[in-house]
Order: sequence, then structure tokens, then C-alpha cells
Amino acid sequence: MDTDVLPDRPAPPAIDDPLWWRSAVIYQVYVRSFADGDGDGTGDLAGVRARLPYLKALGVDALWFNPWYVTPLADGGYDVEDYRRIDPRFGTLDEAEQLIAEALALGIRTIIDIVPNHLSDRHPWFQAALSAGPGSPERERFWFHPGKGPGGDEIPTRWVSSFQGSTWTRTTNPDGTPGEWYLHLFTPEQPDLNWNHPDVQREHEDILRFWFDRGVAGVRIDSAALPVKDPDLPEVPARPEPGGHPHLDRDGIHDIYRAWRAVADEYDGSRVLVGEVWLDDAERFARYLRPDEMHTAFNFDFMTQPWNAGRMRGSIERTLAEHAPVGAPATWVLSNHDVTRPVTRYGRADSGFAFDRKRFGTPTDLTRGTRRARAAALLVAALPGSMYIYQGDELGLPEVELPREVIEDPMHFRSGGVDPGRDGCRVPLPWAGGRAPYGFGTDRAHRPWLPQPADWAALTVAAEEADPQSMLALYRSAIATRRSRGDLVGEHLAWLELGADVLAFRRGEHTASVTNFGPVPISLPAHRGVVLSSAPLEDGALPPDTTVWLDL
Repeated sequence: MDTDVLPDRPAPPAIDDPLWWRSAVIYQVYVRSFADGDGDGTGDLAGVRARLPYLKALGVDALWFNPWYVTPLADGGYDVEDYRRIDPRFGTLDEAEQLIAEALALGIRTIIDIVPNHLSDRHPWFQAALSAGPGSPERERFWFHPGKGPGGDEIPTRWVSSFQGSTWTRTTNPDGTPGEWYLHLFTPEQPDLNWNHPDVQREHEDILRFWFDRGVAGVRIDSAALPVKDPDLPEVPARPEPGGHPHLDRDGIHDIYRAWRAVADEYDGSRVLVGEVWLDDAERFARYLRPDEMHTAFNFDFMTQPWNAGRMRGSIERTLAEHAPVGAPATWVLSNHDVTRPVTRYGRADSGFAFDRKRFGTPTDLTRGTRRARAAALLVAALPGSMYIYQGDELGLPEVELPREVIEDPMHFRSGGVDPGRDGCRVPLPWAGGRAPYGFGTDRAHRPWLPQPADWAALTVAAEEADPQSMLALYRSAIATRRSRGDLVGEHLAWLELGADVLAFRRGEHTASVTNFGPVPISLPAHRGVVLSSAPLEDGALPPDTTVWLDL
């Protein structure tokens, strides 16, 4: 790996830069699996605080935390019981405030998760709704329905859950008779909120202020296109017109985010809204990024592409074209807490990603996958916009195929056991040592909440910090170079045509990124030197599955 970073480049942006989010490197922290500070086998805020020097050394600009609130963990924390308290398994509100302040002192901002579509069924609002009964004001905050047919025995709609199966669950009356149905686009433990209700709107705006007052720099909005429903509850058309789907991307959704943007703009500096928006329609997607709505949105199209130059280039072109009309920066993501890790994914015959294709026992070539994941890391780090890193990808961790008896993810169970679920990318991180728990916790008596593989000793932070050719070393060099090299800070990109199996582009006047997706080495265009490479060149040629940054 060539790490000859050229000198005399601009300094890193100041912590008070109001446009920091346009080119930020953001690290996703899945608290439960990051680091265990109290030794009980579950990651916590104390563990994150102890590892802040590691995150500083990695060079990230911000941390995005998956939900850390009080939760029954029916869906990995996305079933929130109380937004104003930290789950005791993770720590306390005081610890969260200290973490936010300590990270900021190191130049690292904090982004938290908000889940507007639903709450936990243990949330006081839903418990009150169940107790109050049909027709009560408490039930108006959710989507209760008497059901169809004789006795209300038929489900109100045949909408399909994001986790497969029905989206309606029937309640039981105090006398034991069947009661009303309630809507949940995810699990039954996650009842959907009725965003037509002013209590729902007001509560979420208050939640934003609660956390902005505590110093968070932004919120990531889960399932951002889902909260608004058609109150007539029609069935989903075979081919919905734009805005015509009964529970996805309805026009009224934008009123919510305009109100949220107004709250964010009450604060000095930038309080950023980041949307999880899964939409195929480019024009509809761009609406979420208008100047008075969200600042950025996740780019899932690129993350799901197979290892193919044409497919990835097409995704990059679509992404930049979608964002151009509203002047918003793109985001680049290789994985997250829901998606098969790149090292495993890129080593498979089908190297793309789709939830409905996940199966146990899918073979992979980890050597090939690791080589491609290294190349992909440099590729995305060279693109204009912000870059997200899911914890552990900087170590090159593979997806873990867990024993069925330890899986907790509802996607596994609602698939009838066919889908291995998402827990394989949520296995606790290895920090040091030759065997589990690899320094994840402080007490060997408590095993991590998910088992770690026996062959991860070479993938610990300690092992990779000692290896200048490691994935961690590559990520650190890429982030440092991305920040210090002026061409990579800007938003200019121009394609270079070097063949069908090559994805190459110029950034600014003096920097090019070249990725070889083909089966043989390729000659490089004229250049003054190599800035960084994901693998060594071969007699000056770029090997297969390799990315190089060139000084032109």
C-alpha cells in the first residue's frame, strides 16, 4: 500500500464549519456491539467513551448512533419506549451528555437516530391506548381499526410488512373477546403512529429540541418515507402513481420534515437531518432534499450494486443527477447494521444485495471479497459528498453466519427461518487478544451478547494497528488523505474513459481515482505519482480488484 500523501494541502475544516456535513466522514456506532465498558457482555456508552481516542485516530468527523433509548429490543432498539432516557443496558442520560461533549472536544460530532414511523408497544401512549379502548382519544394517536367482515374478523388491509407477513394485529378486550386491530408496518411490537394527530407532531419536535439542547449535531431519520398514511386505508395498487402509495412517500410527509428543519434551524451552527429514504423515483427522492427539508439522505442504490464497473458507474451517475437539482451532497455507504458486510458480499457469485436473497450457507471467497472491499473503500472515499463507515468495516470484518439458536433478529423468525437475518453484521467488535471476547468486554465471565468467531485474532484493532498493510491502516490513510487533499474536499467529478472494466474519474485538477474491475492488470493514465493504492501495483500496472489514487 502506497501512502505517500503529498504535503501542503488545506487544513481540516473547523469544528464550527456550518457546511461540515457536505463532505463529512461519519462512523456508525451500533452501541450494543461496539465496546463493553462494564463487562456484562453488552456494548455501552462507557465502552464508546473509552474508545473515543480510537475514533479520533481513525479520523472521522461524526458518530451516528443507532437508537440508544429505553427499548424492549424487539427490533434491535428501533422499538423505542422512551426517547428521553438511555436504556440502562447502555448507560444513563448523564453518560450520553458526557459522551457528546467528550467527542465534540475531539472534533467529533454526534448524530442520533429518530424513528418517526412507530413506537414500542410498551410506550406509555400505546399502553394508554390499549387501556382506554375503542373510540378513545388515546387510540387516535395510532391506527386502530374495527376490522372488516362479520364481527370484524377480517384484517383491514392486506398491506405486507417490511419484515414479511401481515401489518395488522388484533387486540383482546378486557372480557377476553377479540378487539380492534392496530397497524404495524414492522413487527407487532412496533405500532405505527398517526401523523395526522397534533400530539404526534408536537412530541417529535420536542424530542428534537431535547437532544439538540444536549449538543447533538443532527438526527438520522429511520424509514423516513413511511410515517404518513392514506386515512382511507386502501389496498396497495399494482402500479402506484407518484404519491399514490397508501403508506409510502405520500405528499404530506414533506410537511413533517419542513417542521423538523425549522426546529433544527433554531440552533446556531448546523443541526443536520439525514433521511433513510428508499425510493426508486429520482424526482420524488430529490424532494426530501429541498433547501427547507433534509440536508442529506442515505444512498442505498450504490450500496446494493454488485461488483461491476458499469453497474457502479451507473449508480454514481444516477446519484449525482438526483442530488444536482436541489444542490444537496450525495452520501456513499458500503454497508450498515442491516446489510451483509462488504468483505463477504463482494466475495460471492452474486455480489449485490437484496433482503429477499439472503440465505444460509451462501458460499463466499473471503480473500477475493477482502481485496474488493479494500478497493471499494478507496473508491467511495474519492467520491464527492459524505462517506459513512459501519463499525467493523474498517477492520475488514466478514459477515458471521450465526447458529440459529442465538439469532434475535425478527427478520429471521418472520421469514420462517429461511432468512439468516441481520445479526451476522452486528457481532461485537474484536479489540485485542487471541481469542474471544477479543477485548470487547472487561469480564471473561460474561460472553458477548452474540458469539464472535474463533478466527478473528488477526482482525482485532490491536493486530491491525501493528500491520501497515491492514484494512485499518488503509482506512486511516484514506480518511486523512481525503481531508487533506484539496481536490477530494471539493464536489467536482469528471469521468475518465479507460475501458468497460474500469471505473475512473478525476477530482479537481490533480487527483484521479481508478478502479480495475476486470480480470487482468491495466495500464494507468499519465501521472506524477501514486497517492494511495488498495493493493500494490504490478510493474506499474493496476491489478484486478484494486483502486489507486493518482497525482496528475
